[in-house]
Amino acid sequence: MIQPARFIDIHLLQSVPFANLNRDDLNSVKSVQYGNTLRTRVSSQSWKRAARELFQERIGQEAVRTRRIGERITRELESRGWPTGLAERAGAHAAAGSSIKFELAKDRENPKQTVPNKVLTNAMVYVPEAAVSDLADLAAEHRDALEAAKDIKKPADKSVLPKDRIEAVLRSRNGVINLFGRMLAEVDDAGVDGALQVAHALTTHETDIELDYFSAVDDVTAAWDDSTGSGHMGHAEFSAGTFYRFATVDLRDLAANIGDDERAARELVTAFLGSFIESLPQAKKNSTAAHTIPGLVHLAVRSDRPLSFAAAFEKPVRSARGGGFEAPSVESLDQYAENANALLGAGRILTSGWASPEHTELKGLGTKHDTFDDLIAAAVNTALNQHSTGATA
Repeated sequence: MIQPARFIDIHLLQSVPFANLNRDDLNSVKSVQYGNTLRTRVSSQSWKRAARELFQERIGQEAVRTRRIGERITRELESRGWPTGLAERAGAHAAAGSSIKFELAKDRENPKQTVPNKVLTNAMVYVPEAAVSDLADLAAEHRDALEAAKDIKKPADKSVLPKDRIEAVLRSRNGVINLFGRMLAEVDDAGVDGALQVAHALTTHETDIELDYFSAVDDVTAAWDDSTGSGHMGHAEFSAGTFYRFATVDLRDLAANIGDDERAARELVTAFLGSFIESLPQAKKNSTAAHTIPGLVHLAVRSDRPLSFAAAFEKPVRSARGGGFEAPSVESLDQYAENANALLGAGRILTSGWASPEHTELKGLGTKHDTFDDLIAAAVNTALNQHSTGATA
C-alpha cells in the first residue's frame, strides 16, 4: 500500500549579521542555553508572525487579531457615513455582544476613569478581515435598535445585537486561520487546530551578546559649535550568527480544516513554504537592515512524524578554517540527516530535496534543486499526490 504523505518538514540555515531580530521585555537579545553554551534565539512567535504577514500578501487574504474589534467596526461604519457617536456605540455593542468578557479602556488623561463605548475584549479576537465588514453589516441591520440603545459603560451592560449572529461571524475562517490555527475558547466551536508547527530559531554555535553604544548629534549645536557633547546617548544589544530554523505542516490537520480541496491545500502550503523561507522579523530593521536569505533550505515529505534536526547542533559548531559558521553547519546538518534517516528507515521519506546558493553535493538531504521555487514545487507535488492517493486507503 502506498504510504500517504502526512508532514512537510522545512529546515533552513540562515546567517544573520549584526542584528536584534527579537527582543525581550528589557530590549535584550533573546537567548537559550543549549549544549551548555549560550545561543542567540528568535522565538517561534516572532518568526511565525513575520511569515504570516508575508503569507497573507501572497494568498490575498488577511486576518486581524485584536482586542479592539469594536473600534475597527466603528471605523468601518464611519467610512460608510455613520455619525461618530452612533458608530462608536455600534462598535461597542458588537464587541460586547458575544460570550467573550470585556472591559472598558481607561481614559488617557484620567486613568481612573473609563471611556464609554471603548470596549476591549479580554481575549484576542482572531478573524478574517472580512469579518469586520460582516459585523458592520449586522450593525446596519439593527441601526434603529442601536439608535435607541444605551452606551456601553460597564462590563455588565448588555448588547442589543443578536449574540448568535455575532458569534457566527467570530467562527468564520479563511486560509490564514485554517493554516495557522486560532485559540478562542470563549466562543463555542471557534477554536481551530493549526496545521503548522514552528520551532524557535537558534544559532548553531555559541554566540556573544554585544553592546552598541551610540550617540545622536544635535544639528543646531553642531552648526553653531557653541557647546560640546551629544544630544542623546544610549545603548542597545545585538548579536550575529547562523541560525537553524525548522517548521512542519501537518497535511492531515490541514485537510480537517479545509476539507478535500487539493487546490486550496496546494495554494496554502506553497505560499507558506515560500513565505517562511523569505520572511525575517523586522525588529531594529532601520538600524541593522539584516535582510539575508537562507544559505540552505531542505524539504522532506514524511509519512510518519515530523523530524527536527536541531540535535545536530547540540554540540556547537566550530568555525571553519578562515572563519564562518554556515559551511560547517551545513556539513553537520547533512551528516545528522543521513544518520537519522538511516536509523528511522528511509521508507518514511516520500521525497526530499534541497537548494543552496553555494553548496554542490549533500548526501543526506535528497535531490538538489536550482531554485527555492523548484524545491517547493517538487515537495508539494509529491505530498499532495501521495496524500490524495492514501486518503481512502
